[in-house]
Amino acid sequence: MMKKMMVSLVFLCLASCLLCACGRETPLLTVDDYKLDAETGSTSRGVKVGDSAEAFKDAYREYMIFYAVSDSATENPQADYQFLPVDEIPFDTVSTMILPAFFVDGLAIDTDQFCEDNEIEKADLISYLTGEAYLTNHRVVYRYLLFTWENGVITDIRSESMDYNEDASYYEAN
Repeated sequence: MMKKMMVSLVFLCLASCLLCACGRETPLLTVDDYKLDAETGSTSRGVKVGDSAEAFKDAYREYMIFYAVSDSATENPQADYQFLPVDEIPFDTVSTMILPAFFVDGLAIDTDQFCEDNEIEKADLISYLTGEAYLTNHRVVYRYLLFTWENGVITDIRSESMDYNEDASYYEAN
């Protein structure tokens, strides 16, 4: 239930960012960038629990980051996600940061280019990617890294994904 809510929230945040980030070119992460090393608990870019803002900035400065502030370390940060450039994030607050991406047939997509190539509006991207006709011919996976911060250090890192070819029923209207 909690994962379903978090995926839904992140999904909505990505959709709103896709609609607002026109013209901003960001590099694309790879599938390997979303893997955590089981032994060290670090990302493929060497960021781990206990790291400071500088380590995070060095690894992810160029990527689209969603940021949410939480009132306490135990509160579920489900609201008010917004895109912030990494240099504007107040790392000393209790917060959560998300690095999201859609992967189609194993490759991250540049949403602007994808929309242009498929002649769709950004507002229609999510319904296009998760539509039955598209999923019949393509594998669509939504991946994200979730970083939890408190007092200027990372307190938790999670890597999660949703394979729409298997889990699309979460988003079907009831």
